[in-house]
Amino acid sequence: MIASFEILQPGRGEIPGDHYLPARLDTVSWGRLPCETDAAVLRIGAGETVTIDTVSHEGILEDQGKDPHAFFARHGVSADAVLEDAAAIAADGMRDPERDGPHVVTGPIHVEGAAVGDLLAITVERLDPRVPYGVISNRHGKGALVGELPRGESNVSVFTPVHERAGRLFGALPLRDTLGATADVEREVEFPLAPFLGTMGVAVAGDRHPHSVPPGSHGGNIDIKLLTVGATLYLPVQVAGALAYVGDPHFAQGDGEVALTALEASLRATLRFDVVPAAEARERFGELAGPLVKTREYLVPTGMHEDLGEAMRRCVRASLSLLHARYGMDEHLAYAYLSAAVDFDISQVVDIVCGVHARIREADFDGPAAVAAAHATTTGFDAVGGAFDGSVWRTVGDPLYQGAWDGPLSGLTVAVKDVFAIKGY
Repeated sequence: MIASFEILQPGRGEIPGDHYLPARLDTVSWGRLPCETDAAVLRIGAGETVTIDTVSHEGILEDQGKDPHAFFARHGVSADAVLEDAAAIAADGMRDPERDGPHVVTGPIHVEGAAVGDLLAITVERLDPRVPYGVISNRHGKGALVGELPRGESNVSVFTPVHERAGRLFGALPLRDTLGATADVEREVEFPLAPFLGTMGVAVAGDRHPHSVPPGSHGGNIDIKLLTVGATLYLPVQVAGALAYVGDPHFAQGDGEVALTALEASLRATLRFDVVPAAEARERFGELAGPLVKTREYLVPTGMHEDLGEAMRRCVRASLSLLHARYGMDEHLAYAYLSAAVDFDISQVVDIVCGVHARIREADFDGPAAVAAAHATTTGFDAVGGAFDGSVWRTVGDPLYQGAWDGPLSGLTVAVKDVFAIKGY
């Protein structure tokens, strides 16, 4: 069944953040990323949330007619289900297709107190699909199989409707191209949606605007599919206020993103922006040369380079550095652990600069020593605080889990994910 939900036109629908940033001509850039000399389109305090409208570039590019109403109408999408901001951006001449990238980014956002050397932490609190459809494209000269696919003279853009089943959303593709004939609905493949923002970044120093395609130390088009709801991206701040931006919204992506694009589709994102001071950042993570992701389960260091092999080596080095800084792990033991227990995944191979990310399972380091340290404390907040490494764990004020047992956590309200000492109770 085709998913039925509200089309999130600008300013309509739920806007849960402390601030709202729509995707207007004066709040987006197309094909280039912000730099130090750009004026912020929004100023916020550290710890505040922003609900941001992002716009997918698919359906508004030149090879698709640069008219989303006409492009999507050919696939049965009514005019009122085409995003107004996408149409306005497509009609504007802000992008030079010969020199600029394809991505629409919303921002930049000035975060009060963010200074060079700090880390900007962007936590994904919510991602809402704005439309029930997306597009997956393969273009000549791009993708993992350059020179092989696409086979015809034209670029290929595959319209992908979103289906809803038992409260879950799926992308749907036919097994065969029916060339305009009625598709055989029994011959479809469905895959679950896992929305995330392909582009999340901070401004670079100077007055040159980076191309939107290659990622780097600033983040940008990192295309790491683990950045779903609940994940946090840490980025080294390069200019005062960070000047953060997001874009390239995805409904789903496979590691590698081999055809060129993911299932590209517009999202409304609610994000929290926090600042980690430089000294605390070094204590928690060591010296970060580029993006670091933290999910509920994993620490995810990254490596990037035009050569995939060098991207892998950089990711391994970043992982070794992180394990030493965070856990004091000796290099040869950390190398052994990475080889035995950690997956190194290819983020993407299609963005000029390739990306590799590692998945270091934090629970592997919640061993008996940590539990024993917690058991040795006495009841009460001050005493319990000694059982927690403040650079890693924190108590929270909002009720998430009430410690009802007798022991060092009794009487405290804590987040379950923060209670590594829960073992044994």
